[in-house]
Amino acid sequence: MNQVKTLAAAAKGMSGLERQHETIAGRRSGPGIWKVLGFQLETAEPGRATLISTPREELRNAGSGGMHGGWVGTFLDSCMASAVSTMMQAGQASTTLEFKVNIIRPILPGTPVRAIGTTQHVGRSTGIASGEIRGIEDDRLYATGTTTCMVFNLPKDS
Repeated sequence: MNQVKTLAAAAKGMSGLERQHETIAGRRSGPGIWKVLGFQLETAEPGRATLISTPREELRNAGSGGMHGGWVGTFLDSCMASAVSTMMQAGQASTTLEFKVNIIRPILPGTPVRAIGTTQHVGRSTGIASGEIRGIEDDRLYATGTTTCMVFNLPKDS
């Protein structure tokens, strides 16, 4: 329960979309994993969010030379969960319950990419979104995904 209280304190009565805009403006940090993996929230509007990244060499899969599947999955999860988050009212939050990823072609280190998340449905208890990773320079499709997120109410200040 302490983690939920910490999340509630960080949200400070803002809607999910307001929180995303604060992150884009640099007044609020995104998830720590974004910094580690080199993700940046680019845009957020109701039901849609985009992240950008240029993956680093040390995060590639040694066997194939492309980015590790965990990096691809986390990039997609981040854009899809961010899209769901844009639909949260003040006092609500969401978290990923499950996601699925289809890697279409390898993403090579140094390739600038954009992850686009779009909601399909957001209700009282769940949010569903889809996502894709495309090359920024050539618009090539690298991966697609879907997610189901849990929607929950944050505890009120005590």
